[in-house]
Amino acid sequence: MRDVHRDAFAGSEGTPAEVGLVDALRADVGWIPALSIVAVEPDGQIVGHVVATRGHVDGRPALGLGPIGVLSRVQRRGVGSALMHAVLAAADARDEPLVVLLGHTEYYPRFGFVPSTELGIAPPDPEWAAHFQARALTAHTPELTGTFEYAKPFNDL
Repeated sequence: MRDVHRDAFAGSEGTPAEVGLVDALRADVGWIPALSIVAVEPDGQIVGHVVATRGHVDGRPALGLGPIGVLSRVQRRGVGSALMHAVLAAADARDEPLVVLLGHTEYYPRFGFVPSTELGIAPPDPEWAAHFQARALTAHTPELTGTFEYAKPFNDL
């Protein structure tokens, strides 16, 4: 997984922050093994990874999605979309109520994400508001509103 995120987020010198973030998330109480999903080629090579970890909305359980990474040589071939569908389906099957992410506003709506404020969810940093998105899952209730808090490693970035 480290190699996937290193390649997917390459662009500047040094190790991308996402590599260390995944390591820190794996060691955190918010890590949910069933929501760490990899994409594998027929030869067994891991080419993509997505993770959702325990977060909270005013103390109530929810999920924070990310990072999601795909090796550059297989990007734009549907691997990222397959990972998104898989992690959202797995979260829904676990009766999770809500998934949030910070991401591109023209990409993530195809997976059902809307501006988080439409669901009454405030970002942990108000400056993120334009890109902070949420998706309600089957177990969602309208009472789940408030400010989202990511797993601790996100705060250490």
